[in-house]
Amino acid sequence: MAELVDLTRNYSFYAIPVAWVLAIFPHGISLSLGKSIDKTAPRTYGECIANDQTLDKATKAMIHRCEGAQKNGFENLGLFAAAVVAGNLAGLPAETLNVLSGGYLASRVLYNLIYVTHTSEIMANVRSLTYFSGIGMIMALFIKSGNILSETTHRI
Repeated sequence: MAELVDLTRNYSFYAIPVAWVLAIFPHGISLSLGKSIDKTAPRTYGECIANDQTLDKATKAMIHRCEGAQKNGFENLGLFAAAVVAGNLAGLPAETLNVLSGGYLASRVLYNLIYVTHTSEIMANVRSLTYFSGIGMIMALFIKSGNILSETTHRI
């Protein structure tokens, strides 16, 4: 039976737009729960939600968690994209690029899910572990790239 995905092909660059979608997705959830956003001042959305008397406390809290998840996704998107580019420029094997990029995406899905739906301190700790596992995959891409480039430089 043929494989659905050929892991010898490099899919890592596709992970960057997927990571962007995963970063913006919680914002879509928050917009579905609250009022429409003021397009002339979109960064006041959190303040508008806090002042909205028509929303209950639980809904406001979920909207704020969604916005937090979105911000976190965009805060480390650049680092992830740079790591993918570094891995490709260094010539990391496709399997390594795919596993680390895919693992990062999986960590972001889990991170968003936990952040948006859970409020306990235990799950907040799990969320932090999920975050650091994704950052670990990013750092692994950089370190593996650096190792290859360092070896190449020493041979010249």
